[in-house]
Amino acid sequence: MATTLKQPAQTTDRLRASLRGALAFPITPYAADGSVDLEAVRENAALLADSPVTAIVAPSGTGEFFALTPAEANEIVAATVETAGDKPVIAAAGVGPRLGAELAQAAERAGAAALMIVSPYYGKPDPDALIAYYAEIAAASSLPVIPYARDAALFTPKMAERLVNDVPNVVAFKDGRGDVRLFQQIREHVNEQCGRDRLVWLAGTGDDLVAPYFAAGAEGFTSSLACFWPEASGELFRLASTGDYVGLAAYHQRVVRPIYALRQRRPGYEVSVMKAAMEILGYQAGPARAPLANITSTERDELAGLLATLEVPTRADRASNQVIAL
Repeated sequence: MATTLKQPAQTTDRLRASLRGALAFPITPYAADGSVDLEAVRENAALLADSPVTAIVAPSGTGEFFALTPAEANEIVAATVETAGDKPVIAAAGVGPRLGAELAQAAERAGAAALMIVSPYYGKPDPDALIAYYAEIAAASSLPVIPYARDAALFTPKMAERLVNDVPNVVAFKDGRGDVRLFQQIREHVNEQCGRDRLVWLAGTGDDLVAPYFAAGAEGFTSSLACFWPEASGELFRLASTGDYVGLAAYHQRVVRPIYALRQRRPGYEVSVMKAAMEILGYQAGPARAPLANITSTERDELAGLLATLEVPTRADRASNQVIAL
């Protein structure tokens, strides 16, 4: 196992600050032959670089990390870093410890600012082995790491405390399980045992659960809405971080709920709806890779009508600087 090098405090402090915001989860665009369209990856990164989002996760779950080859994932990280400007790029790593370590090292070489370690492949990991999984990947590079708790990665408060103590480069904790009660218990326990400033707490189940997570102590969230409408993600963060829950509820009902209602119709729509939205708005996206379902032509028409009603900026609007302020 490689020795973990400590990042300069100033660098880590800047990263922590960037995590207290809306973190974009961009899609992975495919060319007509099904290959990753790296030019479109760069265009998406450029859009996000000049937006209210505070960091970019690439490739993310919305970016079909699970469906990419390691070479494709590495190319996406490098292309995003090239174009993201001052926005830190957080690279996904994981699935298995060896593969995760290789992805971590490639991300560091490409200039990524941090790693988001996704859950391991096996469905029921042993608690001790789960900690070892994160530790092995974290030790493969000097980058700060963010464990992503979902699916097979089920943390208890004591496990999260142990992870923080065993893996010194953990800087944040992202919860994607949707169990706000458990998230609150983990946060309170780690804050009490390890210090209130030890981790940044991230909501990771979707734009539709920003309110309950922030009420339970989240400081930032990962946003797939940012794929095509980063201004909306920024507005969600503004409302949540200032404690305007009345405004947040109204914004959720008007903007977020209709999009998420379509996303939740079938498994896989959490990705394919976002890809279809990108194409409707004029960007390259392509269909989601198997095993995810793609939306029907009728649903695509429904989505197009919704985007028009919400006045979501198109690619042409952005090119001519005709983006409506929220």
